[in-house]
Amino acid sequence: MTPVLCIGSVLWDVIGRTPAHMSVGSDVPGHIIRVPGGVALNIAFGLARFGLGCELLTAVGRDLDGTALLDEARRRRIGTEHVYVSDDLPTDRYMAIEGANGLVAAIADAHSLERAGDKILAPLVDGRFGTDAAPFEGIVALDGNLSEALLGRIAVEPWLSAADLRIAPASPGKAHRLTPLLRMRGATFYVNLEEAGLLLGARPQTAADAARSLSDRGAARVVVTDGPRPAASAREGQVLTARPPEVLVTRVTGAGDTFMAAHIAAERGGAEPAAALQAGLEAAAQHVSGDIAT
Repeated sequence: MTPVLCIGSVLWDVIGRTPAHMSVGSDVPGHIIRVPGGVALNIAFGLARFGLGCELLTAVGRDLDGTALLDEARRRRIGTEHVYVSDDLPTDRYMAIEGANGLVAAIADAHSLERAGDKILAPLVDGRFGTDAAPFEGIVALDGNLSEALLGRIAVEPWLSAADLRIAPASPGKAHRLTPLLRMRGATFYVNLEEAGLLLGARPQTAADAARSLSDRGAARVVVTDGPRPAASAREGQVLTARPPEVLVTRVTGAGDTFMAAHIAAERGGAEPAAALQAGLEAAAQHVSGDIAT
């Protein structure tokens, strides 16, 4: 079976968590962990848990951090053979602070991925996974941590023109980077309500409103989540909604990636759109409640 290509960030997450509510300037006790992360890697971990084969197209440094990340990916049976390993760029990092009131702040240091540019996409043009004349036709999970220039090229080059393309912004601050991809045939956008608003240049009230508006803007398909409130999926003007399970939230980083992986896996297994949407919500709920190990 053709593997899912996971294109984007692979890095170390440094996450501080506390049960206290936090605001700017808070200084509270908690726990700090360091775990493998990055949108592309999180999605790959999720797909592997569902038994799907996947390959990473990303960049890491030829350093201890990069070696450890690739070792961890291989341990979970994720393909790393086609990763671009740089001799002069360090492995990327992400730092987040989470309180009882959710994500307080985060910084993504994904500059090496951006600087690597189209080197990470070489397997899509040199015959390993495709060529300009015969583009890759399988499922691709793409995240918005790539540079704005490279995402713009992806929108017009043949590299992913035949793929079942699944796109995630990576963060609200990078949602605008996806604008050139909105009209790509066969693309599915996975966004939260805030990211949808940034793409629309407006503030939708519900996930259903956001999904419908993005569909009207030309997106082939859109899936919009809104935390504990109903999520929505829109395709060709048809909108589906579903309510997430109620759970106690213990973490938030990676929830959207878990949702996306579960949704892809459900559809790969033949699930109808409503069932796939519900499967994604249930997996995300298990993640935020701490029932899925990172």
